[in-house]
Amino acid sequence: MQLQALIQKHFDQIIADRRYLHQHPELSHQEVQTAAYIAKQLRAMGLEPRTGVGENGVVAVIEGARPGKCVALRADFDALPIVESTGLPFSSENEGVCHACGHDMHTAGLLGVARVLCDIRDQFSGCVKLVFQPAEEDVLNCGALKMIADGVLENPKVDAMFGQHIWPYYPSG
Repeated sequence: MQLQALIQKHFDQIIADRRYLHQHPELSHQEVQTAAYIAKQLRAMGLEPRTGVGENGVVAVIEGARPGKCVALRADFDALPIVESTGLPFSSENEGVCHACGHDMHTAGLLGVARVLCDIRDQFSGCVKLVFQPAEEDVLNCGALKMIADGVLENPKVDAMFGQHIWPYYPSG
């Protein structure tokens, strides 16, 4: 199956994930329900997520068909203390908390990538470590540092790590 077809296969679920996450935002260090949602989605893919990494982080590994390097993909999932005023049907239900900087999309996107990678795991070598990071917005008590201290870059050892960031002004045509 072509990559575009695989993405399309999971597109509705990616949208549902993003809308759920947008509707249920949680501030840094309070992302308990968000972490539970992420773990539930990963389990539904047949993965075995590790929760509570560096406080509220979630990590899962997708093993390829053959031995090889470990590439990590990272998304953040905390929200900001902002009142949402979009009027969208999936607006924040948590008063004064909003995904105003795209972390809902980062997480939904990584869940979508995970679904596609699970579909093609027989076609790649090594493994992909999925890293869902809490508390990105707390610069002084950052979730990344807590996850690193909790061993996120080990077992398996990460050879390379990539994150992404949305750009809301890019035409989606």
